Amino acid sequence: MQLPAQLLRRPDTCKGDYGHVLVLGGSPGLTGAVCLAAMSALRVGSGLVTAGVPKALNSIVETKLTEVMSLPLSDNQGYIVSKALKEVKKFLRKVDSIVLGPGISLQNHTQRFVIDIIKNIDKPLVVDADAITIIAKHLNILRRRKTNKIILTPHAGEFLRLIKIGKEELDKRRKELVKEFALRYNLVLVLKGHRTLVSENEDIFENNNGNAGMATAGTGDVLSGIIGGLIAQGLDCFEAAKFGVYLHGLAGDLAAKDKTENCLIASDIIEYLPEVIKHIKLQQ
Repeated sequence: MQLPAQLLRRPDTCKGDYGHVLVLGGSPGLTGAVCLAAMSALRVGSGLVTAGVPKALNSIVETKLTEVMSLPLSDNQGYIVSKALKEVKKFLRKVDSIVLGPGISLQNHTQRFVIDIIKNIDKPLVVDADAITIIAKHLNILRRRKTNKIILTPHAGEFLRLIKIGKEELDKRRKELVKEFALRYNLVLVLKGHRTLVSENEDIFENNNGNAGMATAGTGDVLSGIIGGLIAQGLDCFEAAKFGVYLHGLAGDLAAKDKTENCLIASDIIEYLPEVIKHIKLQQ
């Protein structure tokens, strides 16, 4: 793949020219997920990234992250609650894309918040992790969403919850089912796993890089942040998903080459993103 023109830097620019990503997530024990997504969005080239997290966990996130800003949100014992929607809405004028779900939890108040974001926010939206499980309980929300730019990034288990079939059938009809779901709900679907699939309308892309070392906690959070960062820089949802999956897999391959598949961790993928971008530029 070639580096999209939107990602080429010009000398007469500032951080505001490269987009602002808002990552919404985090809960007790899961602050790492939102941090990984935020850092990957920044590393892939976003000019600004903000982590919207429960107020009770904000100090933890600020300690972990240096270049990423934070937006403390209304919470109940570390879980985002529905009234945080107003706080997000006030912040939206600054935002170009939203990543929703990393480490967000399945608490009842948090589920209401996730549903309200999808119903009320008209910004490009990358939905991952627990937010996908919440959607699976309320599939009709996909037809009532406000934004027409939405990407779902389930792994196989999450996709099975969305389509409510058995794993054996998914294994037999993987491409067909991915395309059907994307068409039915008019969205971009990224089915993560060995040979990740990306589908929109009649189009489907199968990624052929990546390795078994990427089967480790947090790699999905890194992918959602990468895709959100690419959208913020001007790529459309399908292109951002395809290129994001490719970058993610290639960074994983370079990391595994140096650190072995056994020892690869999610933050290694973020660390190797500069090598991937450099490699792609040299090939052009």
